[in-house]
Amino acid sequence: MHETTTLKEKLKLFTIILVPILITQVSMYLMNFFDTVMSGQAGAEDLAGVAIGSSLWVPIFTGINGILLAITPIIAQLVGAKADNEVPKKVQQGIYLATALAVLVVAVGALLLNPILQMMDLETEVRHVAKYYLIFLAAGIIPLFIFNTLRCFIDALGQTRMSMLIILTSLPLNILFNYMFIFGKFGMPAFGGIGAGIATAITYWLVCLFALIVIYKIQPFRGFQIFSNWVGPSLKAWWEQLKIGIPIGFSIFFETSIFSAVTLLMSVYNTSTIAAHQAAMNFASLLYMIPLSVGMALTIAIGFEVGGKRFAEARTYGYIGISGGLFIATFSGLVLYIFNDTVAAMYNSDPKVIELTTHFIYYAIFYQLADAFGAPIQGALRGYKDVNITLVISLVSYWVIGLPSGWLLANYTALEPFGYWVGIIIGLSCGAIALVGRLMYIQKKHMRNAKRRLA
Repeated sequence: MHETTTLKEKLKLFTIILVPILITQVSMYLMNFFDTVMSGQAGAEDLAGVAIGSSLWVPIFTGINGILLAITPIIAQLVGAKADNEVPKKVQQGIYLATALAVLVVAVGALLLNPILQMMDLETEVRHVAKYYLIFLAAGIIPLFIFNTLRCFIDALGQTRMSMLIILTSLPLNILFNYMFIFGKFGMPAFGGIGAGIATAITYWLVCLFALIVIYKIQPFRGFQIFSNWVGPSLKAWWEQLKIGIPIGFSIFFETSIFSAVTLLMSVYNTSTIAAHQAAMNFASLLYMIPLSVGMALTIAIGFEVGGKRFAEARTYGYIGISGGLFIATFSGLVLYIFNDTVAAMYNSDPKVIELTTHFIYYAIFYQLADAFGAPIQGALRGYKDVNITLVISLVSYWVIGLPSGWLLANYTALEPFGYWVGIIIGLSCGAIALVGRLMYIQKKHMRNAKRRLA
């Protein structure tokens, strides 16, 4: 990261930061994408089982990852304030916290997995696939959380290309492992959808190892000496990260969990409906990586400028993000509309599943419009370390407005399963409108405070 003065310079720097983040996020999500697509080729039960397993795992992962994301604005603001000497301790404490959270997730999962699956009205084979997909995936949770902390440090320095290279290296390996364990190739047994969990866990270990090597060996990361002069765990340092991270984590959890809740509520429908819903959601979520990446880039850029108390520059980056939202919404909608049938056919060969998937994708066109605004603005607010109101907005828009309206439409109108998607559209739209207002308020507040200090 470095200071800029003109809009052209900001656009250039923002693009340099954004493009590798986008490639990284898409590549990371492609791991889940290929898990789903390749499992679907093994059978509808395998696709549905991985869908249920992912619906339980993704909200937990994204929620905890939100806590880890707090490292990004913390490091970005330290670098912007030229306090590089404080960075190593922050990263070390982040690694301790990531490990503790991973152990907690595994322990809680071991206690609750069976009861949760038993509560759901699932076919026996679907329940079996979901259970063991999650059990094998759990073997990679600790290295995954450590990697995400290390990645936040790398990205906060503006070195987003390095994260991209790590993930691009691991993606083909993940596809290879899926091929081996799902279909039983190269002497391995054919595990079906369960094999996707094995492949993902192995990949998590590899990305963590790659990140450790990069930070230890390559500049500018090596210059921070992250792995030298280790300090012991500090609850005070953990709390500093948690104060920012918990609202981020819960905000992301409230958003992602509504999709998982919808999938779980739809377990009352047949396997074809669950599989079609998951296929459409999976591809739409892949497109969501675009606005999510814009948000992550805004966190870095705005955090750097706020750390240096350059609030006018931070506001400009905010406008860049909102403008990007307009372009993203148009692009994503066109992709979903043009490639509707093609996307549906990628997931399953069953004509009934394909037909249902195309219907779900039409609804996805509308809900991604709201996402294209909401995700960049959330990233901008994280750059200001303004996270508490975002948490409230997420809770109200998704769980108080979105999910109940979806349930009513699904159960009391002819929309049936599609009613849940209409509810998602309503909730995301309300959230996006509220987030726009919050960002404008925060920008004006910081500009007023800056003027008072100069007066």
